[in-house]
Amino acid sequence: MVNPSSSASASEMIVSFGEMLIDFVPDVAGVSLAESTHFLKAPAGAPANVACAVTKLGGSSAFIGKFGDDEFGHWLVDILKKNGVNSEGVCFDKDARTALAFVTLKKNGEREFMFYRNPSADMLLKESELNIGLIKQAKIFHYGSISLISEPCRSAHMAAMKAAKEAGVLLSYDPNLRLPLWPSPEAAREGIKSIWTEADFIKVSDYEVAFLTQGDPEDEKNVMSLWYEGLKLLIVTDGQKGCRYITKSFKGSVKGFSVKAVDTTGAGDAFVGSLLCSIAKDTSLFQDEKKLKEALTFANACGAICTTQKGAIPALLDTAAAQQLISNSS
Repeated sequence: MVNPSSSASASEMIVSFGEMLIDFVPDVAGVSLAESTHFLKAPAGAPANVACAVTKLGGSSAFIGKFGDDEFGHWLVDILKKNGVNSEGVCFDKDARTALAFVTLKKNGEREFMFYRNPSADMLLKESELNIGLIKQAKIFHYGSISLISEPCRSAHMAAMKAAKEAGVLLSYDPNLRLPLWPSPEAAREGIKSIWTEADFIKVSDYEVAFLTQGDPEDEKNVMSLWYEGLKLLIVTDGQKGCRYITKSFKGSVKGFSVKAVDTTGAGDAFVGSLLCSIAKDTSLFQDEKKLKEALTFANACGAICTTQKGAIPALLDTAAAQQLISNSS
């Protein structure tokens, strides 16, 4: 069994780049934001969720991003530190606020977002503020697409990717589509695809396959249109059903786990963090289907457990809980 939690060395460090913000989540599911009377304050932002998932599973991670020099920004950086995430790549902006999002929880735990970031500090990260030394120490450099939406952050993102690639670091991409943040669906499609062929590893959800290909995500032809020569691994997550995988040599699927979902926030990030831990420890996963399926089973369990609590980082798990779910299901 692939166990991402045996202690990680610095050479297995996963550096996560992008946004960290605060989600305000209603304490009652199934009501509109206007009707909600109480909100829970939860740390969020996919790249930060991934960094915290990695350390919770015993891996080594760092986060690179910008925060407002405000109480919320310092609170979020404290959460990174408390979760054992290296924060040497973090900086603060005196003039811009930390981003906020209000999240509507539907009865089934699915979400809708309303964002406050015009512009927020994370959008204002400059290339000159990047900790290039930290990026070059990474085994894996992980990022999303939200940091591509506007300048100067887009240029910082491109420079960080270039530095990682030149240092022989593996590039991991989870587009993490948030349509309300893009000027239009066309801009989102174009922006997400603009860096597609840089990555070694890409994870997309079935919804993102439908959005990017404008076709049925169940149709293998549409999924294969996202593959390109040079990619080592493409993963499509299918929610509770599990995930599909494609490598140069083989493809298949791994079943998911049935749990009572309360909030799906961060489930994909728990999945990614777990898988990146496994890859950082053993890159032969790309060529070894048995090992890959074990790592994906574990990642599916991590994603499932994450949905059983509200908020992303608070709901991240430990190895024992994931292994318990796997053994209970087998």
